Amino acid sequence: MAAGSKSAIFVSGSLMRHVAVMTGTGAIGLMAIFVVDLLSLLYVSWLGRPEATAGVGFATIVLYLMISINIGLMIAVTALTSRALGAGDRAGARRLAGSTLTLMALAALALTAVALPCLPGLLRLLGAQGEAHRVALSFLWIVLPSNVLMALGMGLSGVLRAVGDARRAMFVTLGGGLATAGLDPLFIFWFGLGPDGAAWAIVLSRVIIVATGVHGAVRIHDIVARPSPAGLRADGGRTFAIAGPAILTNLSNPIANAVFASIFARFGDGAVAALAIMDRLVPVAFGVLFALTGAVGPILAQNWGAGRFDRMRAGLTASAVFGIGCVVVSWLVLTLLRGHIAAAFGATGLTAELVMFFCLIAGPMWLFVGLLFVANAAFNNLGMPFLSTIFSWGRATLGTMPLAWLGAHYAGPKGALVGSSLGAVAFGILALVFAYRGIARLEREARPGA
Repeated sequence: MAAGSKSAIFVSGSLMRHVAVMTGTGAIGLMAIFVVDLLSLLYVSWLGRPEATAGVGFATIVLYLMISINIGLMIAVTALTSRALGAGDRAGARRLAGSTLTLMALAALALTAVALPCLPGLLRLLGAQGEAHRVALSFLWIVLPSNVLMALGMGLSGVLRAVGDARRAMFVTLGGGLATAGLDPLFIFWFGLGPDGAAWAIVLSRVIIVATGVHGAVRIHDIVARPSPAGLRADGGRTFAIAGPAILTNLSNPIANAVFASIFARFGDGAVAALAIMDRLVPVAFGVLFALTGAVGPILAQNWGAGRFDRMRAGLTASAVFGIGCVVVSWLVLTLLRGHIAAAFGATGLTAELVMFFCLIAGPMWLFVGLLFVANAAFNNLGMPFLSTIFSWGRATLGTMPLAWLGAHYAGPKGALVGSSLGAVAFGILALVFAYRGIARLEREARPGA
Protein backbone atom coordinates (compact mmCIF):
# COMPACT_ATOMS: atom_id res chain seq x y z
CA MET A 1 0.00 0.00 0.00
CA ALA A 2 1.30 3.43 -0.92
CA ALA A 3 2.10 5.68 1.98
CA GLY A 4 -0.70 7.99 2.79
CA SER A 5 -3.23 6.19 0.60
CA LYS A 6 -6.79 7.25 1.30
CA SER A 7 -8.66 4.34 -0.31
CA ALA A 8 -10.49 1.48 1.35
CA ILE A 9 -8.44 -1.27 -0.19
CA PHE A 10 -10.38 -4.29 1.15
CA VAL A 11 -13.57 -3.65 -0.86
CA SER A 12 -11.98 -5.12 -3.99
CA GLY A 13 -9.49 -7.84 -4.87
CA SER A 14 -8.99 -11.40 -3.63
CA LEU A 15 -10.29 -11.83 -0.09
CA MET A 16 -8.06 -14.82 0.61
CA ARG A 17 -5.10 -12.71 -0.47
CA HIS A 18 -6.18 -9.87 1.82
CA VAL A 19 -6.58 -12.34 4.69
CA ALA A 20 -3.22 -13.98 4.00
CA VAL A 21 -1.31 -10.69 3.63
CA MET A 22 -2.89 -9.02 6.66
CA THR A 23 -2.51 -12.14 8.78
CA GLY A 24 0.99 -12.95 7.57
CA THR A 25 2.40 -9.49 8.21
CA GLY A 26 0.55 -9.25 11.52
CA ALA A 27 1.83 -12.68 12.51
CA ILE A 28 5.45 -11.70 11.84
CA GLY A 29 5.17 -8.79 14.25
CA LEU A 30 3.26 -10.75 16.87
CA MET A 31 5.46 -13.80 16.53
CA ALA A 32 8.51 -11.62 17.14
CA ILE A 33 7.02 -10.65 20.50
CA PHE A 34 5.80 -14.16 21.30
CA VAL A 35 9.11 -15.79 20.38
CA VAL A 36 10.97 -13.25 22.49
CA ASP A 37 8.61 -13.95 25.42
CA LEU A 38 9.38 -17.63 24.96
CA LEU A 39 13.12 -16.89 24.88
CA SER A 40 12.80 -14.75 28.01
CA LEU A 41 11.26 -17.64 29.89
CA LEU A 42 13.89 -19.97 28.41
CA TYR A 43 16.66 -17.68 29.70
CA VAL A 44 15.03 -17.54 33.14
CA SER A 45 14.74 -21.33 33.18
CA TRP A 46 18.51 -21.53 32.54
CA LEU A 47 19.05 -19.84 35.89
CA GLY A 48 18.21 -23.25 37.38
CA ARG A 49 15.53 -21.89 39.72
CA PRO A 50 12.10 -23.47 39.09
CA GLU A 51 10.53 -20.99 41.50
CA ALA A 52 11.80 -18.13 39.27
CA THR A 53 10.22 -19.75 36.21
CA ALA A 54 6.98 -20.18 38.16
CA GLY A 55 7.14 -16.55 39.33
CA VAL A 56 7.45 -15.24 35.77
CA GLY A 57 4.53 -17.50 34.88
CA PHE A 58 2.35 -15.91 37.57
CA ALA A 59 3.40 -12.44 36.43
CA THR A 60 2.46 -13.33 32.86
CA ILE A 61 -1.10 -14.13 33.94
CA VAL A 62 -1.47 -10.62 35.39
CA LEU A 63 0.12 -8.99 32.32
CA TYR A 64 -2.22 -10.98 30.10
CA LEU A 65 -5.12 -9.45 32.02
CA MET A 66 -3.85 -5.94 31.25
CA ILE A 67 -3.14 -6.69 27.61
CA SER A 68 -6.61 -8.19 27.19
CA ILE A 69 -8.15 -4.88 28.24
CA ASN A 70 -5.84 -3.04 25.82
CA ILE A 71 -6.93 -5.39 23.04
CA GLY A 72 -10.59 -4.59 23.70
CA LEU A 73 -9.87 -0.89 23.27
CA MET A 74 -7.73 -1.57 20.20
CA ILE A 75 -10.67 -3.37 18.62
CA ALA A 76 -12.71 -0.17 18.97
CA VAL A 77 -9.91 1.91 17.42
CA THR A 78 -9.63 -0.42 14.44
CA ALA A 79 -13.36 -0.96 13.92
CA LEU A 80 -14.39 2.71 14.04
CA THR A 81 -11.49 3.92 11.89
CA SER A 82 -12.00 1.15 9.31
CA ARG A 83 -15.73 1.76 9.11
CA ALA A 84 -15.26 5.49 8.52
CA LEU A 85 -12.65 4.85 5.81
CA GLY A 86 -14.92 2.29 4.14
CA ALA A 87 -17.68 4.93 4.01
CA GLY A 88 -15.26 7.47 2.47
CA ASP A 89 -15.10 9.71 5.55
CA ARG A 90 -11.35 10.24 6.06
CA ALA A 91 -11.80 13.32 8.25
CA GLY A 92 -14.05 11.34 10.56
CA ALA A 93 -11.55 8.47 10.58
CA ARG A 94 -8.75 10.85 11.65
CA ARG A 95 -10.87 12.30 14.47
CA LEU A 96 -11.91 8.84 15.66
CA ALA A 97 -8.32 7.59 15.64
CA GLY A 98 -7.15 10.53 17.77
CA SER A 99 -10.03 10.25 20.22
CA THR A 100 -9.85 6.49 20.68
CA LEU A 101 -6.07 6.48 21.13
CA THR A 102 -6.39 9.13 23.83
CA LEU A 103 -9.07 7.10 25.59
CA MET A 104 -6.85 4.02 25.39
CA ALA A 105 -4.00 5.86 27.12
CA LEU A 106 -6.25 7.23 29.88
CA ALA A 107 -7.79 3.82 30.51
CA ALA A 108 -4.35 2.18 30.70
CA LEU A 109 -3.11 4.74 33.24
CA ALA A 110 -6.20 4.28 35.41
CA LEU A 111 -5.94 0.50 35.25
CA THR A 112 -2.28 0.53 36.28
CA ALA A 113 -3.00 2.86 39.22
CA VAL A 114 -5.67 0.45 40.47
CA ALA A 115 -3.67 -2.73 39.88
CA LEU A 116 -0.31 -1.90 41.48
CA PRO A 117 -1.42 -1.81 45.14
CA CYS A 118 -3.49 -4.98 44.63
CA LEU A 119 -0.62 -7.11 43.31
CA PRO A 120 0.42 -8.93 46.53
CA GLY A 121 -3.09 -10.18 47.24
CA LEU A 122 -3.80 -10.98 43.59
CA LEU A 123 -0.67 -13.11 43.28
CA ARG A 124 -1.51 -14.99 46.47
CA LEU A 125 -5.00 -15.60 45.07
CA LEU A 126 -3.40 -17.14 41.99
CA GLY A 127 -1.43 -19.51 44.20
CA ALA A 128 1.98 -17.78 44.20
CA GLN A 129 3.94 -18.42 47.39
CA GLY A 130 7.44 -17.87 48.73
CA GLU A 131 10.14 -17.10 46.16
CA ALA A 132 7.71 -17.43 43.23
CA HIS A 133 5.57 -14.69 44.80
CA ARG A 134 8.59 -12.44 45.31
CA VAL A 135 9.82 -12.89 41.72
CA ALA A 136 6.36 -12.21 40.27
CA LEU A 137 5.83 -9.10 42.41
CA SER A 138 9.19 -7.58 41.49
CA PHE A 139 8.63 -8.36 37.79
CA LEU A 140 5.21 -6.69 37.75
CA TRP A 141 6.32 -3.56 39.62
CA ILE A 142 8.84 -2.99 36.84
CA VAL A 143 6.59 -3.78 33.85
CA LEU A 144 3.11 -2.53 34.82
CA PRO A 145 3.93 1.21 34.86
CA SER A 146 4.73 0.88 31.13
CA ASN A 147 1.21 -0.42 30.39
CA VAL A 148 0.26 2.97 28.91
CA LEU A 149 3.05 2.58 26.35
CA MET A 150 1.80 -0.86 25.39
CA ALA A 151 -1.75 0.46 25.03
CA LEU A 152 -0.65 3.27 22.72
CA GLY A 153 1.54 0.95 20.68
CA MET A 154 -1.30 -1.53 20.20
CA GLY A 155 -3.71 1.27 19.32
CA LEU A 156 -1.34 2.72 16.70
CA SER A 157 -0.88 -0.74 15.23
CA GLY A 158 -4.67 -1.06 15.01
CA VAL A 159 -4.92 2.28 13.19
CA LEU A 160 -2.34 1.12 10.65
CA ARG A 161 -4.33 -2.07 10.07
CA ALA A 162 -7.46 0.03 9.62
CA VAL A 163 -5.88 1.88 6.69
CA GLY A 164 -4.62 -1.42 5.28
CA ASP A 165 -0.91 -0.80 5.87
CA ALA A 166 -0.09 -4.29 7.06
CA ARG A 167 3.64 -3.81 6.59
CA ARG A 168 3.98 -0.84 8.97
CA ALA A 169 1.58 -2.43 11.45
CA MET A 170 3.97 -5.37 11.45
CA PHE A 171 6.96 -3.11 12.08
CA VAL A 172 5.34 -1.74 15.25
CA THR A 173 5.49 -5.08 17.06
CA LEU A 174 8.49 -6.44 15.15
CA GLY A 175 10.68 -3.57 16.31
CA GLY A 176 9.75 -4.15 19.95
CA GLY A 177 10.32 -7.88 19.63
CA LEU A 178 13.77 -7.48 18.09
CA ALA A 179 14.76 -4.99 20.79
CA THR A 180 13.71 -7.39 23.54
CA ALA A 181 15.59 -10.25 21.86
CA GLY A 182 18.80 -8.26 22.09
CA LEU A 183 18.25 -6.83 25.56
CA ASP A 184 17.06 -9.99 27.35
CA PRO A 185 20.35 -11.91 27.59
CA LEU A 186 22.21 -8.67 28.26
CA PHE A 187 20.04 -7.74 31.25
CA ILE A 188 19.38 -11.25 32.59
CA PHE A 189 22.95 -12.60 32.43
CA TRP A 190 25.47 -9.83 31.70
CA PHE A 191 24.04 -7.36 34.21
CA GLY A 192 23.05 -10.21 36.53
CA LEU A 193 19.48 -8.96 37.00
CA GLY A 194 17.85 -12.37 36.55
CA PRO A 195 14.05 -12.26 36.04
CA ASP A 196 14.06 -8.49 36.66
CA GLY A 197 16.30 -8.13 33.62
CA ALA A 198 13.58 -9.64 31.44
CA ALA A 199 11.14 -7.12 32.89
CA TRP A 200 13.37 -4.13 32.06
CA ALA A 201 13.81 -5.43 28.52
CA ILE A 202 10.00 -5.42 28.11
CA VAL A 203 9.79 -1.79 29.28
CA LEU A 204 12.41 -0.57 26.81
CA SER A 205 10.82 -2.53 23.96
CA ARG A 206 7.52 -0.76 24.58
CA VAL A 207 9.19 2.61 24.06
CA ILE A 208 10.31 1.41 20.62
CA ILE A 209 6.82 0.07 19.84
CA VAL A 210 5.24 3.49 20.46
CA ALA A 211 7.89 5.35 18.45
CA THR A 212 7.43 3.03 15.48
CA GLY A 213 3.64 3.34 15.63
CA VAL A 214 3.75 7.14 15.76
CA HIS A 215 6.03 7.23 12.72
CA GLY A 216 3.70 5.07 10.64
CA ALA A 217 0.27 6.35 11.70
CA VAL A 218 1.04 10.04 12.29
CA ARG A 219 3.99 10.97 10.10
CA ILE A 220 3.41 8.65 7.12
CA HIS A 221 -0.39 8.31 6.90
CA ASP A 222 -1.50 11.37 8.84
CA ILE A 223 -4.48 9.35 10.00
CA VAL A 224 -4.47 10.51 13.64
CA ALA A 225 -5.96 13.94 14.35
CA ARG A 226 -5.05 15.92 17.44
CA PRO A 227 -7.65 14.98 20.09
CA SER A 228 -10.03 17.64 21.36
CA PRO A 229 -12.45 17.73 24.30
CA ALA A 230 -15.36 17.95 21.87
CA GLY A 231 -14.09 14.95 19.91
CA LEU A 232 -13.59 12.91 23.07
CA ARG A 233 -17.15 13.66 24.17
CA ALA A 234 -18.56 12.84 20.74
CA ASP A 235 -16.59 9.64 20.23
CA GLY A 236 -16.37 8.31 23.79
CA GLY A 237 -19.79 6.65 23.70
CA ARG A 238 -19.14 4.97 20.34
CA THR A 239 -15.72 3.82 21.50
CA PHE A 240 -16.88 2.20 24.71
CA ALA A 241 -19.98 0.74 23.05
CA ILE A 242 -17.52 -1.46 21.16
CA ALA A 243 -14.67 -1.57 23.66
CA GLY A 244 -16.81 -2.41 26.71
CA PRO A 245 -18.13 -5.74 25.41
CA ALA A 246 -14.80 -6.44 23.71
CA ILE A 247 -12.96 -5.93 27.01
CA LEU A 248 -15.42 -8.22 28.77
CA THR A 249 -14.83 -10.76 26.01
CA ASN A 250 -11.06 -10.57 26.30
CA LEU A 251 -11.13 -10.74 30.09
CA SER A 252 -12.68 -14.20 29.85
CA ASN A 253 -9.38 -15.77 28.82
CA PRO A 254 -7.07 -14.33 31.52
CA ILE A 255 -9.66 -14.94 34.22
CA ALA A 256 -10.13 -18.52 33.04
CA ASN A 257 -6.34 -18.83 32.95
CA ALA A 258 -6.12 -17.50 36.51
CA VAL A 259 -8.63 -20.10 37.73
CA PHE A 260 -6.77 -22.77 35.77
CA ALA A 261 -3.46 -21.66 37.33
CA SER A 262 -4.95 -21.97 40.80
CA ILE A 263 -5.99 -25.53 39.93
CA PHE A 264 -2.49 -26.31 38.66
CA ALA A 265 -0.85 -24.69 41.70
CA ARG A 266 -2.20 -27.53 43.83
CA PHE A 267 0.24 -29.86 42.09
CA GLY A 268 3.34 -27.83 43.03
CA ASP A 269 5.91 -25.55 41.38
CA GLY A 270 6.69 -28.23 38.78
CA ALA A 271 3.15 -28.04 37.42
CA VAL A 272 3.14 -24.22 37.54
CA ALA A 273 6.47 -24.13 35.70
CA ALA A 274 4.95 -26.40 33.02
CA LEU A 275 1.98 -24.06 32.76
CA ALA A 276 4.32 -21.09 32.30
CA ILE A 277 6.04 -22.90 29.43
CA MET A 278 2.68 -23.80 27.87
CA ASP A 279 1.52 -20.19 28.12
CA ARG A 280 4.59 -19.15 26.10
CA LEU A 281 4.25 -22.03 23.62
CA VAL A 282 0.65 -21.25 22.72
CA PRO A 283 1.20 -17.82 21.15
CA VAL A 284 4.32 -19.03 19.33
CA ALA A 285 2.62 -22.14 17.96
CA PHE A 286 -0.75 -20.54 17.28
CA GLY A 287 0.25 -16.88 16.95
CA VAL A 288 -1.21 -16.81 13.45
CA LEU A 289 -4.67 -17.09 15.02
CA PHE A 290 -4.05 -14.01 17.15
CA ALA A 291 -2.92 -12.13 14.04
CA LEU A 292 -5.93 -13.47 12.12
CA THR A 293 -8.35 -11.77 14.49
CA GLY A 294 -6.66 -8.46 13.77
CA ALA A 295 -6.86 -9.13 10.02
CA VAL A 296 -10.54 -10.10 9.90
CA GLY A 297 -11.83 -6.92 11.54
CA PRO A 298 -10.67 -4.24 9.07
CA ILE A 299 -11.61 -6.41 6.08
CA LEU A 300 -15.17 -6.96 7.31
CA ALA A 301 -15.58 -3.39 8.59
CA GLN A 302 -14.51 -1.75 5.33
CA ASN A 303 -16.84 -3.97 3.32
CA TRP A 304 -19.69 -3.25 5.73
CA GLY A 305 -19.07 0.47 5.32
CA ALA A 306 -19.20 -0.08 1.53
CA GLY A 307 -22.33 -2.28 1.73
CA ARG A 308 -20.56 -5.36 0.28
CA PHE A 309 -22.29 -8.13 2.22
CA ASP A 310 -21.26 -10.80 -0.29
CA ARG A 311 -17.62 -10.00 0.41
CA MET A 312 -18.26 -10.02 4.14
CA ARG A 313 -19.50 -13.62 3.99
CA ALA A 314 -16.67 -14.67 1.70
CA GLY A 315 -14.13 -12.94 3.94
CA LEU A 316 -15.42 -14.79 7.01
CA THR A 317 -15.13 -18.11 5.17
CA ALA A 318 -11.63 -17.34 3.92
CA SER A 319 -10.54 -16.44 7.46
CA ALA A 320 -11.90 -19.67 8.96
CA VAL A 321 -10.28 -21.85 6.27
CA PHE A 322 -6.97 -20.04 6.63
CA GLY A 323 -7.04 -20.46 10.41
CA ILE A 324 -7.80 -24.20 10.25
CA GLY A 325 -4.89 -24.80 7.89
CA CYS A 326 -2.47 -22.92 10.15
CA VAL A 327 -3.56 -24.88 13.25
CA VAL A 328 -3.04 -28.24 11.54
CA VAL A 329 0.51 -27.31 10.54
CA SER A 330 1.36 -26.01 14.02
CA TRP A 331 -0.05 -29.10 15.73
CA LEU A 332 2.09 -31.36 13.56
CA VAL A 333 5.22 -29.39 14.47
CA LEU A 334 4.41 -29.44 18.20
CA THR A 335 3.79 -33.18 18.14
CA LEU A 336 7.05 -33.96 16.36
CA LEU A 337 9.17 -31.64 18.51
CA ARG A 338 7.57 -32.21 21.93
CA GLY A 339 10.60 -33.96 23.40
CA HIS A 340 13.01 -31.32 22.11
CA ILE A 341 10.81 -28.53 23.49
CA ALA A 342 10.82 -30.00 26.98
CA ALA A 343 14.58 -30.57 26.82
CA ALA A 344 15.26 -26.99 25.67
CA PHE A 345 13.72 -25.68 28.90
CA GLY A 346 15.62 -28.21 30.98
CA ALA A 347 12.24 -29.57 32.08
CA THR A 348 12.29 -32.79 34.08
CA GLY A 349 9.80 -34.94 35.94
CA LEU A 350 6.25 -33.62 36.07
CA THR A 351 7.14 -30.43 34.19
CA ALA A 352 8.49 -32.31 31.17
CA GLU A 353 5.63 -34.80 31.23
CA LEU A 354 2.98 -32.07 31.18
CA VAL A 355 4.70 -30.02 28.47
CA MET A 356 4.92 -33.03 26.14
CA PHE A 357 1.32 -34.03 26.87
CA PHE A 358 0.17 -30.52 26.05
CA CYS A 359 1.94 -30.65 22.68
CA LEU A 360 -0.07 -33.78 21.82
CA ILE A 361 -3.52 -32.38 22.64
CA ALA A 362 -3.14 -28.68 21.77
CA GLY A 363 -4.12 -28.95 18.10
CA PRO A 364 -7.77 -30.03 18.37
CA MET A 365 -8.43 -27.47 21.10
CA TRP A 366 -6.95 -24.55 19.17
CA LEU A 367 -8.68 -25.49 15.94
CA PHE A 368 -12.03 -24.66 17.55
CA VAL A 369 -10.62 -21.75 19.56
CA GLY A 370 -9.52 -20.36 16.20
CA LEU A 371 -13.10 -20.51 14.89
CA LEU A 372 -14.21 -18.66 18.03
CA PHE A 373 -11.53 -16.00 17.47
CA VAL A 374 -12.67 -15.43 13.87
CA ALA A 375 -16.32 -15.19 14.90
CA ASN A 376 -15.48 -12.77 17.73
CA ALA A 377 -13.59 -10.52 15.32
CA ALA A 378 -16.71 -10.41 13.16
CA PHE A 379 -18.96 -9.67 16.13
CA ASN A 380 -16.73 -6.87 17.42
CA ASN A 381 -16.42 -5.13 14.06
CA LEU A 382 -20.00 -5.53 12.85
CA GLY A 383 -21.89 -3.99 15.73
CA MET A 384 -22.57 -7.24 17.63
CA PRO A 385 -19.95 -7.20 20.42
CA PHE A 386 -22.35 -8.65 22.97
CA LEU A 387 -22.25 -11.97 21.07
CA SER A 388 -18.47 -12.18 21.43
CA THR A 389 -18.92 -11.59 25.16
CA ILE A 390 -21.51 -14.34 25.46
CA PHE A 391 -19.54 -16.96 23.53
CA SER A 392 -16.17 -16.16 25.09
CA TRP A 393 -17.48 -16.20 28.65
CA GLY A 394 -19.48 -19.31 27.87
CA ARG A 395 -16.37 -21.09 26.75
CA ALA A 396 -14.28 -19.73 29.66
CA THR A 397 -16.83 -20.67 32.33
CA LEU A 398 -19.14 -23.54 31.36
CA GLY A 399 -16.71 -24.80 28.74
CA THR A 400 -13.53 -24.64 30.83
CA MET A 401 -13.76 -24.23 34.61
CA PRO A 402 -15.98 -27.14 35.69
CA LEU A 403 -14.43 -29.51 33.17
CA ALA A 404 -10.90 -28.56 34.23
CA TRP A 405 -11.78 -29.02 37.91
CA LEU A 406 -13.34 -32.43 37.25
CA GLY A 407 -10.39 -33.49 35.13
CA ALA A 408 -7.94 -32.46 37.85
CA HIS A 409 -9.98 -34.28 40.50
CA TYR A 410 -10.04 -37.59 38.63
CA ALA A 411 -6.84 -37.51 36.53
CA GLY A 412 -4.54 -34.86 38.00
CA PRO A 413 -3.01 -32.05 35.92
CA LYS A 414 -3.34 -33.99 32.66
CA GLY A 415 -7.04 -34.36 33.30
CA ALA A 416 -7.27 -30.62 33.88
CA LEU A 417 -5.66 -29.97 30.49
CA VAL A 418 -8.07 -32.31 28.71
CA GLY A 419 -11.06 -30.85 30.50
CA SER A 420 -10.12 -27.29 29.58
CA SER A 421 -9.91 -28.32 25.92
CA LEU A 422 -13.34 -29.88 25.54
CA GLY A 423 -15.43 -26.73 25.88
CA ALA A 424 -13.84 -25.09 22.85
CA VAL A 425 -15.55 -27.46 20.40
CA ALA A 426 -19.18 -26.47 20.84
CA PHE A 427 -18.55 -22.79 21.43
CA GLY A 428 -16.27 -22.44 18.39
CA ILE A 429 -18.78 -23.98 15.99
CA LEU A 430 -21.80 -22.13 17.38
CA ALA A 431 -20.01 -18.78 17.33
CA LEU A 432 -19.14 -19.11 13.64
CA VAL A 433 -22.74 -20.02 12.78
CA PHE A 434 -23.98 -16.93 14.60
CA ALA A 435 -21.40 -14.77 12.77
CA TYR A 436 -22.86 -15.79 9.40
CA ARG A 437 -26.37 -15.18 10.70
CA GLY A 438 -25.30 -11.74 11.93
CA ILE A 439 -24.08 -10.75 8.46
CA ALA A 440 -27.37 -11.95 6.96
CA ARG A 441 -29.30 -9.80 9.45
CA LEU A 442 -27.25 -6.72 8.62
CA GLU A 443 -27.97 -7.28 4.94
CA ARG A 444 -31.72 -7.56 5.56
CA GLU A 445 -31.67 -4.33 7.57
CA ALA A 446 -29.72 -2.53 4.84
CA ARG A 447 -32.05 -3.81 2.08
CA PRO A 448 -35.50 -4.07 3.63
CA GLY A 449 -37.19 -4.38 0.23
CA ALA A 450 -34.94 -7.18 -0.99
